[in-house]
Amino acid sequence: MKLNPPLLALAAGAFGIGVTEFAPMGLLPVIATDLGVSIPTAGLLISAYALGVMLGAPLMTLTTGRMPRRALLIGLAAVFTVGNLLSAISTDYAMLLIARVITSLNHGAFFGVGSIVA
Repeated sequence: MKLNPPLLALAAGAFGIGVTEFAPMGLLPVIATDLGVSIPTAGLLISAYALGVMLGAPLMTLTTGRMPRRALLIGLAAVFTVGNLLSAISTDYAMLLIARVITSLNHGAFFGVGSIVA
């Protein structure tokens, strides 16, 4: 079996996006305690991510449709990275919420473009 580095990069990106989407569900009590909010309020971080995916997928696809696919995937990965870096340095609930929405904007477009490229 021959290794395909571009396909492995796409798989790593898909794995990272999937973990970013689902990992906080199991950490809600820890996140709530750390941020000083209730568990249902911390759960809104999950809903905000889903809302960002719903809004970001068509918006990002429409606004980036003419970009070369490779450059677009790199740009989407950059948005994902910036959002996760902001999440990592978040000091309060509002900042984490904004960072999660930024991270989610690339989700649908990355999977759409990535599946075409693959």
